[in-house]
Amino acid sequence: MQYNFTEIEQKWQKYWSDNQTFKTEIDKNKPKFYVLDMFPYPSGAGLHVGHPLGYIASDIYSRFMRNKGFNVLHPMGYDAFGLPAEQYAIQTGQHPAKTTATNAARYREQLQKIGFSYDWNRELFTSDAEYYKWTQWAFTQMFEHYYCNDTQQARPIAELIEAFEASGNQTIHAANSCNRIFSAADWKAMSHNEQQQILLDYRIAYLADSKVNWCPKLGTVLANDEVKDGLSLRGGYPVEQKTMRQWSLRVSAYAERLLSGLDKVDWTESLKDMQRNWIGKSKGAQVFFGVANKDLSIEVFTTRPDTIYGATFMVLAPESELVKELTTKEQQAEIEAYLELTAKRTERERMSDTKTVSGAFTGAYGINPFTGTQIPIWISDYVLSGYGTGAIMAVPAHDSRDYAFAKKFQLPIIAVIEGADVSTESQDAKEGKMMNSRKTKHWHRKNQLSFARCYL
Repeated sequence: MQYNFTEIEQKWQKYWSDNQTFKTEIDKNKPKFYVLDMFPYPSGAGLHVGHPLGYIASDIYSRFMRNKGFNVLHPMGYDAFGLPAEQYAIQTGQHPAKTTATNAARYREQLQKIGFSYDWNRELFTSDAEYYKWTQWAFTQMFEHYYCNDTQQARPIAELIEAFEASGNQTIHAANSCNRIFSAADWKAMSHNEQQQILLDYRIAYLADSKVNWCPKLGTVLANDEVKDGLSLRGGYPVEQKTMRQWSLRVSAYAERLLSGLDKVDWTESLKDMQRNWIGKSKGAQVFFGVANKDLSIEVFTTRPDTIYGATFMVLAPESELVKELTTKEQQAEIEAYLELTAKRTERERMSDTKTVSGAFTGAYGINPFTGTQIPIWISDYVLSGYGTGAIMAVPAHDSRDYAFAKKFQLPIIAVIEGADVSTESQDAKEGKMMNSRKTKHWHRKNQLSFARCYL
């Protein structure tokens, strides 16, 4: 029997719509089940194949759970409050309210034609004040809280202020707290602005300088997905890395809770491993390298302090504040040329590019705190300023990126861990599984947990 999909699907889709089949009523006699899809950006003329690719799976599961007797809430909405909608409005010369409404209507029509079991009475627009007032409320809550390591939960910032007034911060165990130690008398002697700056080191929502993709021609910041080869996808205009002070969230404070929570989730081990790698918590040591002929030190974080005897050079992120101070007059032109080149690449491009090796020598030398040896200090875009300290001790014998860098610039390679020398072209190296890949370390540094501090 031939399946007349046009006639059959139109018939049942009309029936579902007329009878509000998928409308979710409050029914306390049934167990609740919530299925939430990723909201699409209404910033184009219609859906692309990637949208239904994910929606089909969740819709199948929604129907399955309804048939199991659950009261299923399965809404749809539009992520209409952001750069894609803004850029589409600029591109078409129309107000974003108009383009958003037009595109959403088209999206809704297409989704209904596919036959998804959404409750269209609960349709959401993130640009609707009735929706985003709750995201603003959530932000306010995060701003007014800090993460307490003792209780492993967010606590009101007012409690922190009370503790500072009573005894300073010597006994406070908070995530990402400031390095400055002060007493109650010190706290009370601070101005209001000084106190607020201290509190920003504790708040879950805080202000920080970070690199963004700035497109002067479009006059806006772009997401990594909107940049390729240093050019904007829309228009093909040059994009540069620019430092901007903006709000950030201290997500890394929740690393331990996220990791322990994975034990309670019914997921496959492979999926849990992916999540653990994304969370990226790692244990290691903070090591301070002195600088020859300068009264300063460079802090690095390493998960393998036992390899410090094999550190033959150091690498700073090009954006590091130390670059200007360390660069000698002889190396000034080379460093400036490299900085200009690096500014055209996004962090994602720098992290994913494992084949290209580039860098420039600052002319300065660090001092290995264990051996006293002077080692050259370079800059390279495989080190990112936003991860860890923005500086690494390079151990080329035991790290694939360091090894490639050392080979290109003819730097020493000293093996200190038996059986783990990547320079021997081991089978693991050939398969791209070299020990302590720098790309993985970048993720891990984001949530570092130090257990030792070492000074020269």
